[in-house]
Amino acid sequence: MTEQTLRNPMRDKMQAGNLCIGMIVRLIRGVEVVAIAKMAGFDVLFIDLEHNGFSHETATQLALTANLAGITPLVRVAQCDAIEIGRAMDTGAMGVIVPGIDTAAQAAAAVQATKFPPLGQRSVMPCLPQLNFQPMAVLPSMQAVNAAVLLVAMIEGPVALANVDSIAAVKGVDMLLVGANDLSNALGHAGVIDHPDVRTAFGRVARACKDNEIFFGVGGLGQHPDLAKEMIAMGATYATAGADITFFTNAAIANARKLR
Repeated sequence: MTEQTLRNPMRDKMQAGNLCIGMIVRLIRGVEVVAIAKMAGFDVLFIDLEHNGFSHETATQLALTANLAGITPLVRVAQCDAIEIGRAMDTGAMGVIVPGIDTAAQAAAAVQATKFPPLGQRSVMPCLPQLNFQPMAVLPSMQAVNAAVLLVAMIEGPVALANVDSIAAVKGVDMLLVGANDLSNALGHAGVIDHPDVRTAFGRVARACKDNEIFFGVGGLGQHPDLAKEMIAMGATYATAGADITFFTNAAIANARKLR
């Protein structure tokens, strides 16, 4: 296996200008959820370690299975912490989502933890899961993984918005992802995702991504398809459609009501 043969389907699809859709996993611990995501047509399995009690063992099983199924696994860590990020990458994830990035310095720290030298300082181990555990020399294995994985920085508050241009300019940051729910809360418009202030914030992030030639992503718009379409027209190449627990709950409620 060489650098040219390690592919990240999500990166390739976005690079071609196409939209990737993600499914958040925070309820189902079994690898069956990967089959469901593939059957449903999702491009990305968003494994959420911020808002649930998943173990790293669970994340590893989901990430490895997703890679074999041709779905890109991204792991959201709980915070910008080098140990958390390193362990997330060691699950076999093809990228990490780091919440609460407010400054360029924090973004640079996330790069250092996510990427191998010379881009970062991630500790290397033999037989990387991203390479299906195939033994490779250290340098080509690091180059292969660096070329494929994604570092996604979440923009979720006014401080991040004030620094969005400098965050987007950090070498090694591949995407800015707007967390719509946390952002609307932080701007004083809890739950009002389509408030003009929130829309303006989306626009600022989109421009920063375009100016720095990185990917623009949106989350929290699964219940706002019209707004999601606006963001996609604005240049978003990634959108989170919702979470397994939301899909299950909404379907359960709807079906119970059919029989009442």
